[in-house]
Amino acid sequence: MAASNPDRDQLEVEQAASALNSGAIHLLRGLAAVDRQSGLTPSRLSALSVIVFGGPRSLGALAAAEGVTGPTMTRIVDGLASAGLAQRVPDARDGRLVVIEPTMAGENLMRAAAERRIAVIAAAIGSLRAADRRRLMAAAGLLDQVATAVRDRGAG
Repeated sequence: MAASNPDRDQLEVEQAASALNSGAIHLLRGLAAVDRQSGLTPSRLSALSVIVFGGPRSLGALAAAEGVTGPTMTRIVDGLASAGLAQRVPDARDGRLVVIEPTMAGENLMRAAAERRIAVIAAAIGSLRAADRRRLMAAAGLLDQVATAVRDRGAG
């Protein structure tokens, strides 16, 4: 068995990181067209996704999750609320606080948007050769691990 070469290993890691970065950017750009079908701005769709799939949260927690300031999130939530997609409700644990939660219309819109994304990605995966599909499916779970590691390093 060949000995490990730290320089070569680091180069391979950097090449994989570059390829993953490029692939992620192209995938997200391609999905942006699919996301526009929701009729929401990217920031509203993203915030709605957080409260639909992550659960209700305070304005501050939602702003932190989205990496924006409180005033910016207030404007985003105001837009979602005026569209009937989110609402401000008293916190169940502390009635003095308010949390943002999706309405049924917001949940339906977000679930339909996610289904459209998944369908587009599934069709793209389906167009791959069987061996490539298997390799991609085997590696797909690793993306969450990489995303968690990036987030934990404070880069995301």
